[in-house]
Amino acid sequence: MRKTVTFAVLHFGIAFTITYLLTGDVLVGGLVALVEPAVNTLAFYFHEKVWHRIEAKRSQGRMQQLVV
Repeated sequence: MRKTVTFAVLHFGIAFTITYLLTGDVLVGGLVALVEPAVNTLAFYFHEKVWHRIEAKRSQGRMQQLVV
């Protein structure tokens, strides 16, 4: 979970900076910086969970092949 939180902080900073530079508006930069990274952080968290399951199944399949 720490990885997800640090990713969120980094993403927030990048999203705010880019949006502010493009629009010159602190409010718009702040809104985009809050919404977009929040959605991406949730997507990243679930993406990691899915990949951990895939890797676990692959490892389990390899172990079964070794036993046979």
